[in-house]
Amino acid sequence: MAFLRGFGAWLPERVVTNEQLAQRLGCQPDWIHNVSGIRERRYAEETVTVADLAVRAGEDCLARTGADRSKIGMLMVASGSAERRFPGPAAEVARRLELTDRPAIDLPMASAGSLFGMALASRLVDTWGDVLVIAAEKMSVFVDREPLDRNVAILFGDGAGACLVSGAAGPAKIVDSILRSDGAFTDALKLDFGGPLVMNGLSVILQAARKLPKAIKELLARNGIEPNAVQVYLLHQANQNLIAKIASGMGVETASFYSNIERYGNTSSASMLIAASEWAASAGFGSAPLVFGGFGAGFHWGALLAEPVTPGAVSQ
Repeated sequence: MAFLRGFGAWLPERVVTNEQLAQRLGCQPDWIHNVSGIRERRYAEETVTVADLAVRAGEDCLARTGADRSKIGMLMVASGSAERRFPGPAAEVARRLELTDRPAIDLPMASAGSLFGMALASRLVDTWGDVLVIAAEKMSVFVDREPLDRNVAILFGDGAGACLVSGAAGPAKIVDSILRSDGAFTDALKLDFGGPLVMNGLSVILQAARKLPKAIKELLARNGIEPNAVQVYLLHQANQNLIAKIASGMGVETASFYSNIERYGNTSSASMLIAASEWAASAGFGSAPLVFGGFGAGFHWGALLAEPVTPGAVSQ
């Protein structure tokens, strides 16, 4: 059995507004908001690395949960924007978080990495003990390049989120998950080493709007839960219009889908955990189930179902 013990996050201080980008892109700030739901995003300083972001989010999660580091048996770090082919950031993050001599696994996945990490962690806690899942992205390195591509420059920002998955206790129990992949669309969203971020926005939105609601509905159906009975949907924050499409495909009010994309933009794999951390701090676990969902390059997508252990339990 696995539990969600708590979340953490960290965002860079530098705010980049639509007005700033619009001047460089030759468009109107309102156009950016209309097509994405984003008003601003965060950019990390040039010297800040993915590992730096991950460590800050990991420390925040450990502080919020009051976790005993000696009980953490594994670290996973998801990122699609790491600076080198190998080693990935996980080993460095583990050292800096004082998780020495424990397996540190890199998940080089964009957008869906945190969801896959949480689902895998829920199956590993019985063997390894608590698993700290961190997702960190520095997307500004790839989108803030001249000449700017307006299709991607308006969307992405930097940040990191974290989640502690425990085999012992927590305010919510992980009940079930679904993970899916389809390599037929690898060229629709990709980032080659040394190359620009390439995205066929129409293809990504079309596939995500079809595949993610289907996975969520399958997950809920096999657990006997109606879509409208879910307390909150915590999804990868890709695009506000896409979130609205997914809500419509689920037959659920958009208000049930937590959203912070207006303030942070799309932080790829970090976005779902940043959203979860903010939601947990502001609203907290109630008595109804929670659904996490992600969709990203690959294509990889899936959903995870959690249920509060005690009605009205206070998060973190």
